[in-house]
Amino acid sequence: MAVQPDDVLDACGLPCPLPLLKAKQALARLEAGQLLEVIATDAGSWRDFETFADQSIHELVEREERGEVFHYWIRKGEEPGS
Repeated sequence: MAVQPDDVLDACGLPCPLPLLKAKQALARLEAGQLLEVIATDAGSWRDFETFADQSIHELVEREERGEVFHYWIRKGEEPGS
């Protein structure tokens, strides 16, 4: 993906549900509209990040599998009332 993320989280080697938990923490530090790239090796993260985006204000902009490594680009949504 050609987009430059505002922050990158390397969650490689972390078992489920840690990649998603660490991503939530990283998103909390970002401003609405900023982009987080998450790199993970946990195969379950593919489903976890899709479900998370469907049930949250954040947008899963793109996801990509490169061999055994999964890349996710999540745009932080704006909190209601902000």
